[in-house]
Amino acid sequence: MSPQVWVALLVGIAAIVEDLARRRISNWIPCAAFVGGLAAQFLAHGWRGVGSGLLGSLAGFLVFLIFYVLGGMGGGDVKLMAGFGAVLGVKKLLEAALWTAACGGLIAAAVIALGSLRAFWTASRPAVSGASEAAISGMRQSKTIPYAPAIAAGVWLSLVPKM
Repeated sequence: MSPQVWVALLVGIAAIVEDLARRRISNWIPCAAFVGGLAAQFLAHGWRGVGSGLLGSLAGFLVFLIFYVLGGMGGGDVKLMAGFGAVLGVKKLLEAALWTAACGGLIAAAVIALGSLRAFWTASRPAVSGASEAAISGMRQSKTIPYAPAIAAGVWLSLVPKM
């Protein structure tokens, strides 16, 4: 496996674990992606690879910055995609962003479906005595979806060799 694949796998796993467990992505994770990505680019393509990694990082930051400004994504997700941009380079970044959007859509659909099933299950059971209306309505509020799994999956899918 290439150094880029190793960096993408290790950073992706770290990001997924932390985002699911703590609902945040620590700064060391995108920094590790950035540094590891630039090193992998240099090993694979020399200084031209470093330039591509820097442009990929900038492109990843700018593409996801739009969603951050619109309130649909957290800052850690933006930094993570910028770090992965260094791993992928500018040419692979667009493909990874498209895969990420598709994976994010599938994850969102699954979360909505599970929420609907949970609401149906809760509504069909007899009311629990002592449960306040505030607690019940708090359970029904929509929650944010951790996006690191979609980002990592999109990056990984972009690294799969095409035939």
